[in-house]
Amino acid sequence: MYEYFEGIISVITPSYIVVDVNGVGYKVYSPTPFAYTQGQKAKVYIEQVVRDTGITLYGFQSQDDKGLFLKLLSVSGIGPKSAMAIMAAEDGNSLAEAIEQGEVKYLTRFPGVGKKTASQIVLDLKGKLGDYVARLDRKDNDEEISPALNDALLALIALGYTQKEVDRITPKLIEVDADTADQYIKKGLALLLKK
Repeated sequence: MYEYFEGIISVITPSYIVVDVNGVGYKVYSPTPFAYTQGQKAKVYIEQVVRDTGITLYGFQSQDDKGLFLKLLSVSGIGPKSAMAIMAAEDGNSLAEAIEQGEVKYLTRFPGVGKKTASQIVLDLKGKLGDYVARLDRKDNDEEISPALNDALLALIALGYTQKEVDRITPKLIEVDADTADQYIKKGLALLLKK
């Protein structure tokens, strides 16, 4: 029913956020609630799940994350809570890589995922996570991206910048002499605001 909400993040808790859309507060469960900032205007991609017990809204920072959630839900034995726990515990790229490589043991470390469910995830999703794997391959091929720079790029996306905007400034950030993610973030923000 809903594709996304665009509004102000009015409440942040460890499991959900409240998005104020023109005076109406929507309680939205998120795998990464602390990626948002209270008072920030944000676009949250929504998936509405209807069960006998009620209607629940799940929210994501990107269409890719929402797509990954839906793919996890398609696996037998994975419900919304399990899918959210898996996504909260790991970034999409690492998760997609583990699935593509059939790493059942790796997947069993997620809450509520036993060997049988992990095997089912691999069986159902292997070869179907092209978007995440493509993004992962692009990062792997670019050996100049340090862990600190990678953290900074993820932080800039969490702040609301698009993947395209961040990709545009990445070559300039690679040339910056910085040691910490904070230094990269400051430089990145300066470049993004310059436009």
